[in-house]
Amino acid sequence: MAAPAPWQLQAGRWIRPAAWIGGLVPLALMILAGFTTGLSADPIREVTHRTGWAALLMLMLSLAVTPVRTLTKWNWLVPARRTLGLCAYLYAVLHFATYMVDQDFSWGYIVDDIVEHPYVTVGFAALVILTPLALTSTRGMIRRLGKRWQKLHRLVYVAAGLGVLHFLWLVKKDLREPLIFAAAFAVLMLFRVLPIGKSGKQKRPPARKSPSPERSVAGG
Repeated sequence: MAAPAPWQLQAGRWIRPAAWIGGLVPLALMILAGFTTGLSADPIREVTHRTGWAALLMLMLSLAVTPVRTLTKWNWLVPARRTLGLCAYLYAVLHFATYMVDQDFSWGYIVDDIVEHPYVTVGFAALVILTPLALTSTRGMIRRLGKRWQKLHRLVYVAAGLGVLHFLWLVKKDLREPLIFAAAFAVLMLFRVLPIGKSGKQKRPPARKSPSPERSVAGG
């Protein structure tokens, strides 16, 4: 395998802080809009929409890291995946927190809303799924869980799908934005299912059996 180019090594050092900065831009814009009266006449509804939109955007960008890395061989992109995923969880929490504020923290009504309205049910389910993924995103948990970590974090596709469904069911008139997210998610899932970008990989030939036990011991 060829050594990475110097610019790739340099990019690898900056990709994580760059992902954090980029991931927090929607939050910074919301705060700025709040101080400059840039929010709509219904600020709670506006913040709810913006945080949900940002959560989906960060999820899609996080899921896009692997396909882009596979096609370009830019392995330095890998650290951005976890950072963008954590940003997605941050916005999902803010999205649900804003919803709770809108409901005046009426827990009985919130529970009834989650149970009775499918679009709230799937949105809440997406948040529940993302929670253990965020909590196990540290290097220590990755080492502790081993192969189980990868299996657990495959649930991010389920969370993303539920998030897209939540957006589709929530919007009643202009479906352009949720349909764009749905199309992006469909493309990402196709990349995962189909052998795109994997044609260059060859199966390793099976190891030949050693003719005798002595050959095995001597050969290692």
